[in-house]
Amino acid sequence: MSAPISERTPVQFAGPLPKSADVVVIGAGIIGVMTAWHLAKRGFSVVVCEKGRVAGEQSSRNWGWVRQQGRDPAELPIMIEAGRQWQEFAADTGEDLGFRQTGTLHLANSAKDMARFEAWTAHARAHQVDSRLLTREQVLEMIPAAVSGWVGGLWTATDGRAEPAMAVSVLARAVARMGVSIAENCAVRALDIAGGRVAGVITEAGRVACGQVVLAGGAWSSLFGQAHGVSFPQLSVFSTTAVTEPMPDVFAGNAAAADFAFRRRLDGGYTLALRGWHEFFIGPDAFRHLGRYLPQVWRDPFGTGFLPAAPSGFPDAWGTPRRWSADSTSPFEAVRVLSPRPSRYALKRMRALFCAAFPDLGPPPIRAAWAGMIDTLPDDLPVIDRVAALPGLVLATGMSAHGFGIGPGIGRVVADLVAERPLGHDLTPFRFSRFSDGSRLQPGPAL
Repeated sequence: MSAPISERTPVQFAGPLPKSADVVVIGAGIIGVMTAWHLAKRGFSVVVCEKGRVAGEQSSRNWGWVRQQGRDPAELPIMIEAGRQWQEFAADTGEDLGFRQTGTLHLANSAKDMARFEAWTAHARAHQVDSRLLTREQVLEMIPAAVSGWVGGLWTATDGRAEPAMAVSVLARAVARMGVSIAENCAVRALDIAGGRVAGVITEAGRVACGQVVLAGGAWSSLFGQAHGVSFPQLSVFSTTAVTEPMPDVFAGNAAAADFAFRRRLDGGYTLALRGWHEFFIGPDAFRHLGRYLPQVWRDPFGTGFLPAAPSGFPDAWGTPRRWSADSTSPFEAVRVLSPRPSRYALKRMRALFCAAFPDLGPPPIRAAWAGMIDTLPDDLPVIDRVAALPGLVLATGMSAHGFGIGPGIGRVVADLVAERPLGHDLTPFRFSRFSDGSRLQPGPAL
């Protein structure tokens, strides 16, 4: 339960691939798995192709928060739907996903923070979410062991937490029992295009004929799209996460201060992370999309540690090819699972911040640490849309560190987009055309 899924994790789903399916999903993170879940429920035959392992990348490397609180207003209705699904999964799968409805608490260091929290509660009220402001005294009642100078907080009792690697693995097994073919270690090298539309995919294990493809490849999606003339300004940052040995219970849910975050785990430890700081490898796409990301940089100029180059084989590494033949090894086979080295600075800093907040506990004993690549877009919103110029291709990527909790809701929406059924939500903010129609891409009011 402590470590994420990696290339060392035994293969659970080895295929074989069928010759044809209604839909092929590229990527077996939570978005891909949940899209397959909902498509199977609608009677579609589905193949999920994963170049590495189910949930091997960010879907098992995230914080494990299942939160409505602090969401961009465009995401909030889908997240509310996802929250209902999380509560039903144990009954649907017959297994424990580690989901517990223990709430989310954002902690304020200043009156300015409290003003931001108060502004966000207008979105909560509009959607009947139970978020409420807390005074300093109420925060201390919730976390009596803390000695930090927090002046108040924002609390949503109906939020939850889950164990990422455990949860997505359970969901993938349930999807397989529904008749979905999942193939790990099976990279999709290219789309098979006939008559100007998708006719199938070419994988390292052969061709699968299909009428529709969902690209849910996380940090790899932009590289795959570029090879087919489908360009969008996706970049990837990496963030370091740590887990502690079992410790005294100081708070049962998710908590975030201005500079660090933590959540209680089923094993009695805590997941720790820095908040408001990540690292970024400078590569070709960074220069290509620089203008799109300047508003993010100006908003928080010291929130990113810039590094000169990505490790060899990473999606935006200088040596990674942008074009390749479908009958030869692709970049997706060179690196099966993105696993950057954890930041020593981040580990030292998060440990110090947790210790400063809870000095009576002493320095938290770290059991394991890892880093993950987070796919992001300039406005911190995903792209969920059909590609008009390439009929049969649907994009579901750029979750911008928000994907784990909302994944079940996104999966349902994407499935109905594929099925041409009513979506139930306004997807205008997530449209593909916003990258080419002159729209101003600004980060939203999320916390």
